[in-house]
Amino acid sequence: MDDTSRLAPGADRSKRGWWYELLGCAGHGHELVARDASRIRPQDAWLVREHQGLRWHRCLRCDAWLALPPPSTPGREYAPGREEIQLPLRGRALRDRYVLRLIALDRLLHFLVLAVLAAAVLGFAGERSRLRAPFYRVVDALQNGVGGVGGRSAHGLLGELDRAFGARSATLWAIGAVLAAYAVLEGVEAVGLWTGRRWAEYLTFVATSVLLVPEVYELTGTVTAGKVITLVINCAVVAYLLFAKRLFGVRGGGRAQRAEVARDSGWAAVDRVYPGAGLSGESG
Repeated sequence: MDDTSRLAPGADRSKRGWWYELLGCAGHGHELVARDASRIRPQDAWLVREHQGLRWHRCLRCDAWLALPPPSTPGREYAPGREEIQLPLRGRALRDRYVLRLIALDRLLHFLVLAVLAAAVLGFAGERSRLRAPFYRVVDALQNGVGGVGGRSAHGLLGELDRAFGARSATLWAIGAVLAAYAVLEGVEAVGLWTGRRWAEYLTFVATSVLLVPEVYELTGTVTAGKVITLVINCAVVAYLLFAKRLFGVRGGGRAQRAEVARDSGWAAVDRVYPGAGLSGESG
Protein backbone atom coordinates (compact mmCIF):
# COMPACT_ATOMS: atom_id res chain seq x y z
CA MET A 1 0.00 0.00 0.00
CA ASP A 2 1.24 3.51 -0.79
CA ASP A 3 2.05 5.47 2.35
CA THR A 4 0.00 8.50 1.41
CA SER A 5 -3.15 6.42 1.08
CA ARG A 6 -3.01 5.71 4.80
CA LEU A 7 -3.52 9.39 5.53
CA ALA A 8 -7.25 9.12 4.83
CA PRO A 9 -9.59 9.02 7.84
CA GLY A 10 -10.86 5.69 9.01
CA ALA A 11 -14.09 3.80 8.52
CA ASP A 12 -16.06 6.08 10.82
CA ARG A 13 -16.17 8.68 8.08
CA SER A 14 -18.35 6.51 5.88
CA LYS A 15 -20.97 6.06 8.59
CA ARG A 16 -22.49 9.53 8.38
CA GLY A 17 -23.03 12.30 5.90
CA TRP A 18 -20.30 14.86 5.40
CA TRP A 19 -22.12 17.27 3.14
CA TYR A 20 -22.28 20.10 5.67
CA GLU A 21 -18.59 19.81 6.54
CA LEU A 22 -17.63 19.81 2.87
CA LEU A 23 -19.93 22.76 2.25
CA GLY A 24 -18.34 24.65 5.12
CA CYS A 25 -14.82 23.99 3.86
CA ALA A 26 -15.82 24.92 0.31
CA GLY A 27 -17.14 28.25 1.52
CA HIS A 28 -14.64 29.14 4.24
CA GLY A 29 -11.57 27.01 3.55
CA HIS A 30 -10.19 24.08 5.50
CA GLU A 31 -9.50 24.40 9.22
CA LEU A 32 -5.77 23.73 9.37
CA VAL A 33 -3.54 24.39 12.36
CA ALA A 34 0.21 24.10 13.00
CA ARG A 35 1.00 25.54 9.57
CA ASP A 36 3.63 27.80 11.16
CA ALA A 37 5.28 25.19 13.43
CA SER A 38 9.00 24.67 12.86
CA ARG A 39 9.06 21.10 14.23
CA ILE A 40 6.54 18.28 14.21
CA ARG A 41 6.57 15.81 17.10
CA PRO A 42 5.31 12.19 17.08
CA GLN A 43 2.41 13.14 19.37
CA ASP A 44 1.21 15.61 16.73
CA ALA A 45 0.49 12.81 14.24
CA TRP A 46 -3.27 13.11 14.77
CA LEU A 47 -3.04 16.69 13.49
CA VAL A 48 -0.06 17.05 11.19
CA ARG A 49 2.58 14.68 9.75
CA GLU A 50 5.69 14.94 7.63
CA HIS A 51 6.32 12.73 4.64
CA GLN A 52 8.73 13.08 1.72
CA GLY A 53 9.41 16.75 2.32
CA LEU A 54 5.75 17.71 2.72
CA ARG A 55 3.53 18.25 5.69
CA TRP A 56 0.12 16.66 5.73
CA HIS A 57 -2.34 18.77 7.72
CA ARG A 58 -5.67 17.43 8.92
CA CYS A 59 -8.73 19.63 8.48
CA LEU A 60 -10.52 19.80 11.80
CA ARG A 61 -13.86 20.26 10.07
CA CYS A 62 -14.02 17.65 7.29
CA ASP A 63 -11.01 15.45 8.32
CA ALA A 64 -9.39 15.70 4.89
CA TRP A 65 -5.58 15.69 4.78
CA LEU A 66 -3.84 18.34 2.71
CA ALA A 67 -0.18 18.43 1.70
CA LEU A 68 1.63 21.74 2.24
CA PRO A 69 5.31 22.70 2.22
CA PRO A 70 6.96 23.47 5.58
CA PRO A 71 6.74 27.15 6.56
CA SER A 72 9.56 29.37 5.30
CA THR A 73 9.27 31.58 8.38
CA PRO A 74 7.95 29.53 11.33
CA GLY A 75 5.94 31.37 13.94
CA ARG A 76 6.20 28.79 16.71
CA GLU A 77 8.33 25.77 17.57
CA TYR A 78 5.65 23.07 17.95
CA ALA A 79 2.05 22.46 16.95
CA PRO A 80 -0.47 23.97 19.39
CA GLY A 81 -1.98 21.82 22.12
CA ARG A 82 -5.67 21.07 22.27
CA GLU A 83 -6.22 23.78 24.85
CA GLU A 84 -5.11 26.33 22.25
CA ILE A 85 -7.34 25.08 19.43
CA GLN A 86 -10.92 26.24 18.90
CA LEU A 87 -12.75 23.48 17.06
CA PRO A 88 -15.11 24.37 14.21
CA LEU A 89 -18.69 23.14 14.16
CA ARG A 90 -19.30 19.69 12.73
CA GLY A 91 -22.18 17.27 12.31
CA ARG A 92 -25.67 18.29 13.41
CA ALA A 93 -24.46 21.53 14.95
CA LEU A 94 -23.10 22.64 11.59
CA ARG A 95 -26.31 21.50 9.86
CA ASP A 96 -28.35 23.54 12.33
CA ARG A 97 -26.25 26.63 11.62
CA TYR A 98 -27.07 26.43 7.91
CA VAL A 99 -30.78 25.79 8.53
CA LEU A 100 -31.02 28.65 11.03
CA ARG A 101 -29.30 30.99 8.60
CA LEU A 102 -31.77 30.06 5.87
CA ILE A 103 -34.56 31.00 8.28
CA ALA A 104 -32.65 34.19 9.13
CA LEU A 105 -32.54 35.15 5.43
CA ASP A 106 -36.30 34.62 5.23
CA ARG A 107 -36.77 36.87 8.25
CA LEU A 108 -34.44 39.45 6.72
CA LEU A 109 -36.62 39.55 3.62
CA HIS A 110 -39.67 40.04 5.82
CA PHE A 111 -37.87 42.85 7.64
CA LEU A 112 -37.06 44.70 4.42
CA VAL A 113 -40.59 44.41 3.03
CA LEU A 114 -42.23 45.44 6.29
CA ALA A 115 -39.82 48.32 6.80
CA VAL A 116 -40.63 49.68 3.34
CA LEU A 117 -44.38 49.31 3.98
CA ALA A 118 -44.11 50.97 7.38
CA ALA A 119 -42.17 53.89 5.92
CA ALA A 120 -44.72 54.24 3.11
CA VAL A 121 -47.73 54.20 5.45
CA LEU A 122 -46.19 56.62 7.95
CA GLY A 123 -45.02 58.90 5.16
CA PHE A 124 -48.47 58.83 3.60
CA ALA A 125 -50.11 59.59 6.96
CA GLY A 126 -47.93 62.66 7.34
CA GLU A 127 -48.41 63.96 3.79
CA ARG A 128 -51.98 62.84 3.11
CA SER A 129 -53.56 66.30 3.17
CA ARG A 130 -51.02 67.62 0.66
CA LEU A 131 -51.42 64.61 -1.65
CA ARG A 132 -55.23 64.43 -1.63
CA ALA A 133 -55.92 67.06 -4.34
CA PRO A 134 -53.26 65.84 -6.81
CA PHE A 135 -54.48 62.26 -6.36
CA TYR A 136 -58.07 63.01 -7.31
CA ARG A 137 -56.94 65.13 -10.26
CA VAL A 138 -54.94 62.16 -11.55
CA VAL A 139 -57.90 59.80 -11.04
CA ASP A 140 -60.24 62.07 -12.95
CA ALA A 141 -57.73 62.53 -15.77
CA LEU A 142 -57.22 58.78 -16.11
CA GLN A 143 -60.91 57.95 -16.09
CA ASN A 144 -61.91 60.75 -18.48
CA GLY A 145 -59.03 59.83 -20.77
CA VAL A 146 -60.42 56.34 -21.36
CA GLY A 147 -64.01 57.47 -21.66
CA GLY A 148 -64.98 56.68 -18.09
CA VAL A 149 -67.04 58.65 -15.66
CA GLY A 150 -65.16 61.12 -13.58
CA GLY A 151 -65.08 60.88 -9.80
CA ARG A 152 -63.85 58.37 -7.29
CA SER A 153 -63.06 54.77 -8.19
CA ALA A 154 -64.41 52.00 -6.00
CA HIS A 155 -62.36 49.14 -7.40
CA GLY A 156 -58.75 48.07 -7.83
CA LEU A 157 -55.69 50.04 -6.78
CA LEU A 158 -57.40 53.39 -7.20
CA GLY A 159 -60.21 52.20 -4.96
CA GLU A 160 -57.74 51.13 -2.27
CA LEU A 161 -55.97 54.50 -2.46
CA ASP A 162 -59.32 56.26 -2.26
CA ARG A 163 -60.12 54.35 0.91
CA ALA A 164 -56.67 55.20 2.29
CA PHE A 165 -57.33 58.91 1.75
CA GLY A 166 -60.64 58.52 3.53
CA ALA A 167 -59.22 56.66 6.53
CA ARG A 168 -58.73 58.35 9.88
CA SER A 169 -55.23 59.67 10.56
CA ALA A 170 -55.07 57.73 13.84
CA THR A 171 -55.79 54.52 11.93
CA LEU A 172 -52.97 55.14 9.45
CA TRP A 173 -50.50 55.99 12.21
CA ALA A 174 -51.50 52.82 14.11
CA ILE A 175 -51.05 50.65 11.00
CA GLY A 176 -47.65 52.20 10.34
CA ALA A 177 -46.57 51.66 13.94
CA VAL A 178 -47.66 48.01 13.87
CA LEU A 179 -45.78 47.42 10.61
CA ALA A 180 -42.67 49.11 12.01
CA ALA A 181 -42.82 47.04 15.21
CA TYR A 182 -43.26 43.86 13.22
CA ALA A 183 -40.30 44.83 11.02
CA VAL A 184 -38.12 45.33 14.12
CA LEU A 185 -39.22 41.93 15.43
CA GLU A 186 -38.28 40.24 12.15
CA GLY A 187 -34.94 42.06 12.11
CA VAL A 188 -34.14 40.95 15.65
CA GLU A 189 -35.05 37.36 14.74
CA ALA A 190 -32.80 37.51 11.65
CA VAL A 191 -29.77 38.78 13.59
CA GLY A 192 -30.29 36.34 16.47
CA LEU A 193 -30.74 33.31 14.21
CA TRP A 194 -27.76 34.24 12.04
CA THR A 195 -25.53 34.40 15.10
CA GLY A 196 -26.97 31.17 16.54
CA ARG A 197 -28.57 32.61 19.68
CA ARG A 198 -30.82 30.29 21.66
CA TRP A 199 -33.20 33.12 22.63
CA ALA A 200 -33.74 33.88 18.94
CA GLU A 201 -34.97 30.31 18.40
CA TYR A 202 -37.60 30.77 21.12
CA LEU A 203 -38.56 34.22 19.81
CA THR A 204 -38.94 32.92 16.25
CA PHE A 205 -40.98 29.93 17.41
CA VAL A 206 -43.42 32.06 19.40
CA ALA A 207 -43.78 34.78 16.76
CA THR A 208 -44.25 32.29 13.93
CA SER A 209 -46.71 30.16 15.91
CA VAL A 210 -48.87 33.20 16.66
CA LEU A 211 -49.01 34.09 12.97
CA LEU A 212 -50.24 30.61 12.01
CA VAL A 213 -53.72 31.46 13.32
CA PRO A 214 -54.45 34.37 10.94
CA GLU A 215 -52.74 32.51 8.08
CA VAL A 216 -55.07 29.54 8.51
CA TYR A 217 -58.05 31.89 8.85
CA GLU A 218 -57.18 33.63 5.58
CA LEU A 219 -57.34 30.29 3.77
CA THR A 220 -60.97 29.93 4.79
CA GLY A 221 -61.70 32.90 2.53
CA THR A 222 -59.60 32.68 -0.60
CA VAL A 223 -56.90 30.09 -1.29
CA THR A 224 -53.85 31.22 -3.26
CA ALA A 225 -50.52 29.58 -3.96
CA GLY A 226 -48.70 32.30 -2.03
CA LYS A 227 -50.80 31.80 1.09
CA VAL A 228 -50.35 28.03 0.99
CA ILE A 229 -46.57 28.27 0.47
CA THR A 230 -46.25 30.77 3.33
CA LEU A 231 -48.25 28.52 5.65
CA VAL A 232 -46.21 25.45 4.74
CA ILE A 233 -42.91 27.28 5.29
CA ASN A 234 -43.98 28.64 8.66
CA CYS A 235 -45.26 25.22 9.78
CA ALA A 236 -41.93 23.69 8.79
CA VAL A 237 -40.04 26.39 10.74
CA VAL A 238 -42.16 25.80 13.84
CA ALA A 239 -41.74 22.01 13.64
CA TYR A 240 -37.98 22.28 13.06
CA LEU A 241 -37.41 24.64 15.97
CA LEU A 242 -39.57 22.60 18.33
CA PHE A 243 -38.19 19.14 17.57
CA ALA A 244 -34.75 19.55 15.98
CA LYS A 245 -33.72 22.38 18.31
CA ARG A 246 -35.47 20.79 21.33
CA LEU A 247 -37.30 23.89 22.54
CA PHE A 248 -39.39 23.89 25.73
CA GLY A 249 -37.81 20.64 26.95
CA VAL A 250 -38.85 18.60 23.90
CA ARG A 251 -36.55 15.59 23.30
CA GLY A 252 -34.44 16.40 26.33
CA GLY A 253 -34.40 20.18 25.92
CA GLY A 254 -31.32 22.37 26.16
CA ARG A 255 -29.26 19.80 28.05
CA ALA A 256 -29.69 17.24 25.28
CA GLN A 257 -28.97 19.98 22.70
CA ARG A 258 -25.68 20.86 24.39
CA ALA A 259 -24.72 17.20 24.68
CA GLU A 260 -25.40 16.72 20.97
CA VAL A 261 -23.20 19.69 20.07
CA ALA A 262 -20.41 18.37 22.30
CA ARG A 263 -20.69 14.91 20.74
CA ASP A 264 -20.62 16.14 17.15
CA SER A 265 -18.31 19.16 17.45
CA GLY A 266 -16.11 18.40 20.47
CA TRP A 267 -12.85 16.52 20.78
CA ALA A 268 -14.72 13.25 21.01
CA ALA A 269 -15.91 13.79 17.42
CA VAL A 270 -12.35 14.47 16.29
CA ASP A 271 -11.04 11.37 18.04
CA ARG A 272 -13.79 9.13 16.63
CA VAL A 273 -12.44 9.63 13.14
CA TYR A 274 -9.16 7.70 13.26
CA PRO A 275 -6.59 9.70 11.28
CA GLY A 276 -4.80 6.71 9.78
CA ALA A 277 -1.64 4.81 10.59
CA GLY A 278 1.62 6.57 11.30
CA LEU A 279 3.94 7.08 8.37
CA SER A 280 7.26 6.23 9.88
CA GLY A 281 8.42 2.68 9.48
CA GLU A 282 4.99 1.08 8.83
CA SER A 283 4.19 -1.10 5.87
CA GLY A 284 0.80 -1.60 4.17
